Amino acid sequence: MDVPQVQTKRQIAALLEQAGIRPQRRFGQHFLVDGNLMRRLVDCAELQPGDVVLEVGPGTGGLTELLLPRVGRVVAVEIAPALRALLAERLGPAGNLTLIGGDVLASKHRLCPEVVQALAEQAPAGGGSRKLVANLPYQVATPVVMNLLIDHPQVQQLCFTVQAELGERMLADPGGKTYGPLSIIVQSLCQVETVARVPASAFWPRPKVESLMLRLDVKECPFAERAEVAAFAALVRATFDHRRKRLRSALEYAVGPATVARLADRIDLSRRPESLSVEEWHGLFRLTQAP
Repeated sequence: MDVPQVQTKRQIAALLEQAGIRPQRRFGQHFLVDGNLMRRLVDCAELQPGDVVLEVGPGTGGLTELLLPRVGRVVAVEIAPALRALLAERLGPAGNLTLIGGDVLASKHRLCPEVVQALAEQAPAGGGSRKLVANLPYQVATPVVMNLLIDHPQVQQLCFTVQAELGERMLADPGGKTYGPLSIIVQSLCQVETVARVPASAFWPRPKVESLMLRLDVKECPFAERAEVAAFAALVRATFDHRRKRLRSALEYAVGPATVARLADRIDLSRRPESLSVEEWHGLFRLTQAP
């Protein structure tokens, strides 16, 4: 298979100039121009010919060009109209590209309906699966990852670059300042692997922060029934809304005084939310669900 070369900074700049546009900070447009890291992102996804891949923020199509020859379908979501037109002209003839315009999010807690429909309609073939492979725009990274994990379990693997601070929150251990709902939910539902640390110099325009490249493999048998995952996430988020309080007070806001009273002899309510391990959060959830 002939694999396309990774777009260079000069080529990206030329494509943008041809389209009469410039990188827009408000869309988080920082283009990965390190060819080795781009190929590493593609390789870590272990793509199969029957895979359906969701890409958020394809930009000038540098990553998209690497994905299209390897998979059955790429669903690419681009918010910038000028870039959508550029992508349609350059990559539309490939035949296995579904290009969606607009914001990938309908709201903070919901993907846009067109993306949901495309993921449902584009079925993997021949042992393939649905995957996210993307250089995620920083401002949408958290809600995209969380919505996919909580509401769209058909997406079985997520490989992406993300702001280092955010990636470290996904990997955080109990007790630290970065440990919170994102850490607990991601680690509950996935096996998490750090693929690479990505310096700011690997992007153009250069961001002010480093990034992490992560791979999340969704667990086949998570800690709870799939229908319960949203309730678990809601409990964790509600409790951490009061993370400076001890569990007794924080849980009263989340589940009410009556439930907390029932838990008093089964859990140390003097602890703080960030001190509980992921497994302890699973146990706490089970206790709150018991009659």
